Amino acid sequence: MTATALFATACASTDRAPAPPGSDAAPVVAADPHSYANTSAFATQHFVLDLSVDFERRVLAGHVVLQLERRDASARTLVLDTRDLDIRAVSVGPRGAALTPTAFSLDARDPILGSALRIELPPSADTVRIDYATRPEASGLQWLSAEQTTDKRHPFLFTQSQAIHARSWIPLQDTPQIRSSFEARIRTPAPLLAVMAAQMELDPTRDGDYHFTMPQPIPSYLVALAVGDLRFRPMSARTGIYAEPSVVERAAQEFEDTEAMMQRAEAIYGPYRWGRYDLLILPPAFPYGGMENPRLTFATPTVIAGDKSLVSLVAHELAHSWSGNLVTNASWNDFWLNEGFTNHLTYRIMEEVYGADRGAQERALGANDLKETLARLTRDDDKTLLPDLTGRDPDDNVTDVPYERGALFLAYLENRFGRETFDAFLRKWFDAHAFQSVTTPQFIAFLERELLQPNPGVVTAAQIDAWLRSPTMPADTLWPQSQAFAQVDAARGVFLAGGDPAQLAVGGWSTRQWQYFLDGMPERLDAAQLQALDAAFDLSNGRNAAIAARWFCIVARNAYAPAYAAMERHLKSIGRMLLIVPVYRELAKTPSGSALARRIYDEARAGYHPIARDAIAQVLSL
Repeated sequence: MTATALFATACASTDRAPAPPGSDAAPVVAADPHSYANTSAFATQHFVLDLSVDFERRVLAGHVVLQLERRDASARTLVLDTRDLDIRAVSVGPRGAALTPTAFSLDARDPILGSALRIELPPSADTVRIDYATRPEASGLQWLSAEQTTDKRHPFLFTQSQAIHARSWIPLQDTPQIRSSFEARIRTPAPLLAVMAAQMELDPTRDGDYHFTMPQPIPSYLVALAVGDLRFRPMSARTGIYAEPSVVERAAQEFEDTEAMMQRAEAIYGPYRWGRYDLLILPPAFPYGGMENPRLTFATPTVIAGDKSLVSLVAHELAHSWSGNLVTNASWNDFWLNEGFTNHLTYRIMEEVYGADRGAQERALGANDLKETLARLTRDDDKTLLPDLTGRDPDDNVTDVPYERGALFLAYLENRFGRETFDAFLRKWFDAHAFQSVTTPQFIAFLERELLQPNPGVVTAAQIDAWLRSPTMPADTLWPQSQAFAQVDAARGVFLAGGDPAQLAVGGWSTRQWQYFLDGMPERLDAAQLQALDAAFDLSNGRNAAIAARWFCIVARNAYAPAYAAMERHLKSIGRMLLIVPVYRELAKTPSGSALARRIYDEARAGYHPIARDAIAQVLSL
């Protein structure tokens, strides 16, 4: 059986064969299990958003106008996704004509999917206006008081729409199958600035009335808004930083290599197609390292280490400008098409800008994280690149598997076909599917046509199937190695054999080496060993949050009480899940640790994003 036949019949995410050779058309995909939207009847082409920001009530209020393509002339009901929205009125009509009120209803609320909004749509209507307001508990919004921001002068609001949180602040077809352009008008209290992932004035007058345009069609999870006391600093003609006043200069210095990253990525994968690439540095409560909102990456301040040691995050979010934003997974079951590709591109960009060994360190550390994740996961399908997320929250699939296993799969193909050939293949993939949402069967069909058939016998369908579906890693996986990590292994061995850590040759170690040093420690260390490590390297008081998170996992695992106060400050001061959820997970393994974790969580909970709260609550069995 050929690879095309194997995957076209076995994958459930498409209901007809991939596009024929040479065609850029996306296939008709099956209904998205994470959306109520009847996309076979209607597709949003463009929408216009008009919202006012009310910090006192923690509400966005206004309306959205959807401009629709009719796919089924007989359809009389439009179904949209919502979650916890107050729908006030709905009106419909032909494009460009006056709109008239129509009947609508909201289904009962599903705890994951929210409520379907059903709107009666006459045959002549292709435009729908919905007047609505969000609720304070909207999962896609985080409202921060002035005290919860970095500068503590003004309140702050930011959105997080991925994966299915856009429906909590806009009623729309909340599925990556649908891509649309949009316009927006956002009204804010003066002197706060609104920014969106869209075309906008770079440093406008803070008059509380802001306008935005996104000309390229994007999926709903990439719609993004932030409002706060922000300043702008350019880094190049097409890159810049938005951040709170005390942060903006440090951030601009930390990420000054962004333009160089863009140029190297363009040389390999083709032109950057989004105009500008700016970064918004959010308050510490942001639950992710970064979010690849087009034109304006949202990023955590925890990557501002002062030495550019964590800028791979910028490389990752920039890489999404090709993999994810330009070519998008058509369903969350295909999440690896976004993140596995992006991690592969990230490592290539890091190599190009900072050298081969820096890239090797990033790859090796990511592979080690994958091994830990695979050992922890209990569902076999969650260990594969094609999990079944039906009936589950797609946020459950945000693990190292789609990211690191996906990247290892592409590195495996690169090794088999050669870097030059594989780079050209990826560039052709992005060009052929630009501004489309795609499925795994589409990728496999493209892979067969462009690489497998011209190079018979290099990779078999069975080998590809093992990468996609086997819960165990393929036997011929190429696990990345770094010479710099061999030095770390030697130093760790000296320490574990009783050596004084203060005498270890650690000068010049990178952040990744320090992470690897701590990751490789045995499950159990005694109090004397922990005290010696902390005394030698001041791990409890370090500025680098990525290293601190690894250290506090060891502290929690070994119940090392002298570092508890520092660990608690860490857990209360940031909301990035990568840096806090593993610590909570270690604490939760013992009764005393679990009690401590619950107490800290109760006190820190108000400062966490709803997504982070859910993740921690699961770990603590709340």
